[in-house]
Amino acid sequence: MTRELSSERFATRQVRSGFRTGLPQNPAVVPIYQTAAYEFASFAEAEAIFSLRRKGNLYSRTGNPTQTVLEERIAALDGGVAALATASGQSAVLVALLTLARNGEHIVAARQLYGGTLDLLTDTFADFGIDVTLVDQNDLDAWRAAARPNTRAFFAETIGNPTASVLAVQEVADIAHAAGVPLVVDNTVATPALQRPKEFGADIVVYSATKLLGGHGSSLAGLVVDLGTFDFGAEPARWPQFTQPFPRVGDVVLWEAFGQAGSAFLAYAKVKLVHDLGPSLSPFNAFQIIQGVETLDLRVARQSGTALRVAEFLAGHPGVSVVRHPGLPGDPGHEAAKRYLPRGAGSVFSFDLAAGAKAAPAFVDGLELFALVANIGDARSLVIHPATTTHSHLGDEGLAGAGFTRATIRLSLGLEDPDDLIADLDRSLGLLG
Repeated sequence: MTRELSSERFATRQVRSGFRTGLPQNPAVVPIYQTAAYEFASFAEAEAIFSLRRKGNLYSRTGNPTQTVLEERIAALDGGVAALATASGQSAVLVALLTLARNGEHIVAARQLYGGTLDLLTDTFADFGIDVTLVDQNDLDAWRAAARPNTRAFFAETIGNPTASVLAVQEVADIAHAAGVPLVVDNTVATPALQRPKEFGADIVVYSATKLLGGHGSSLAGLVVDLGTFDFGAEPARWPQFTQPFPRVGDVVLWEAFGQAGSAFLAYAKVKLVHDLGPSLSPFNAFQIIQGVETLDLRVARQSGTALRVAEFLAGHPGVSVVRHPGLPGDPGHEAAKRYLPRGAGSVFSFDLAAGAKAAPAFVDGLELFALVANIGDARSLVIHPATTTHSHLGDEGLAGAGFTRATIRLSLGLEDPDDLIADLDRSLGLLG
């Protein structure tokens, strides 16, 4: 189904990559292949596909033609060698990291992460016997000091949620590579429209496609992209899942069969983890995300510009004590944003109410255009109080470590008129007195 494109330009790839016309019935739009399984042409074909000696569809738990278009399109936008779609962003993080780390092994991750990711890393991964060390993402010495012989990945968000912190991707990637491990980044808030992490040394990218890639808050989806930059064959003993025979597929050595260019990493992720755990993306949701991707750069540019305008307004409002947006001069991430996010710093950021945490209920309930929704990246503008929702498991110390307080409000800017959004915020802040 792949169509090779002569153009390398982003906008063309977001509309055309991964799909060609000329299929039966000549559809102009990617079809929804609503099927659980696939008929094989012969006994030999079935055997070859199941043993990974031939590409093909075998069962929709591990892949579907609609999903394949989405995977190839996102891989093209990120400059990766392959991608894997999953049922949610959370499952994408899970699959990516479990492909690298197993019982008794270790991951180093940033403290400045989405609350659900923190839950996964600090709670569920402990159940799996995987140790996770959290570090301040801006403390490069902390990244170096945290690495161990059994470390298998570094993990962080390129733009933090909810604080809009900016990761120094190149510097952290260099430290990860010196420790012999890949850097995995969650690029959900930036999307490939604002940053292609491969250009700064990252090795694997994950997305909650539910957010800006889909863009309309209608469908859950996740993606893992192998950028094809990490050589798992350089230290075979460290990566036995790729460099030793894989018994369930006829003792195939994935690194020999697929290597970097064919993504041994994602072959293992699909054949073992997606097959066994079942975080499968439905064909319909894959179709919905594809529709969103086709307008990605237009939406992200508009939303990012609106977010900066709103942040500038809030920074000058007496009812606001702190605004965390890297587009603002004086923000801790401002200089990093010039390097890593020259096309915009995203549409998600946070601020603190000058009246403190006690004012949060009145402020949120007083908004009319901003919807109180535990999501980001929607076409509609959204608001949430992280300390009582997405990060409610954290105490005051944990919130401080993540970079915000109980007075913090998170905004996700949509496609409405910026002046209307500013008026809504101004009016609700005025209700606080």
